[in-house]
Amino acid sequence: MKKKAFVLLLAFSMVLAFALSACGGGSSDGGDEEATLRVVTEATFAPFEFTEDGDDEIKGFDVDMMNAIAEDQGLKIEFINMEFDSLIPALESDQGDIIAAGMNKLAGDRAEKADFGDTYFESDLMLLVKSDSTLTGIDAVTPDMKLASQIGTTGGDYVQKLADEGKIAQGVVLNQWTDSYMQLQNGDVQGVVVDKPVGEAYLNAHSDIAKFVGEPFGDHEEFAYAVQKGNKELLDKLNAGLANMKENGTYDELVDKWFS
Repeated sequence: MKKKAFVLLLAFSMVLAFALSACGGGSSDGGDEEATLRVVTEATFAPFEFTEDGDDEIKGFDVDMMNAIAEDQGLKIEFINMEFDSLIPALESDQGDIIAAGMNKLAGDRAEKADFGDTYFESDLMLLVKSDSTLTGIDAVTPDMKLASQIGTTGGDYVQKLADEGKIAQGVVLNQWTDSYMQLQNGDVQGVVVDKPVGEAYLNAHSDIAKFVGEPFGDHEEFAYAVQKGNKELLDKLNAGLANMKENGTYDELVDKWFS
């Protein structure tokens, strides 16, 4: 009898274990389901990432690129919008897994705080002024002028450097590009230092009130996504996805879509 009872108990235990496994029971949180990766960005940097009036959906080149990479590599991602100078700290404090925000990987000490992937876009700085401005370029600014740019960006660093050297009266460094454009429209600053493709996106809708002047300036920029320091496995997946995009033509399609 004891032997029969033991066999019945063992059989019952096996059935129960199978049932728990089938319904996702036990200590597993989601089983083998891929975790959703948090992509942090700053959505006023059109055409790389932006939102439209009355809509919280983030759109742009970086969004389409990351979605294509995620699909290629079997990853699940979600986008989180925050201020630009909070992006690297978000990785460091585990509030984000990936930065995709038109970030120049060559600037400052960024490479010491995050691991950057392969370059996916290259850019230079330009000076954006009102359409009736007599300024001819960045070399023509004077000590009584103010220039605006965005905090945490190479443009923001550039205008602050000009102010520190006494070449302009003030570098107005603001949280968002839209704030910089508004300062220009209101006449509060004489120019905005901006990445060329971002300024071009603005001019597409505002060519009647603004223009580029002069030639590109500053250090050449290379945009790349970034992950937490030491996360080589994820970075390798992102780089492989980008390489596949370039090989199968998806990358060129996105460039045509957002920059043509």
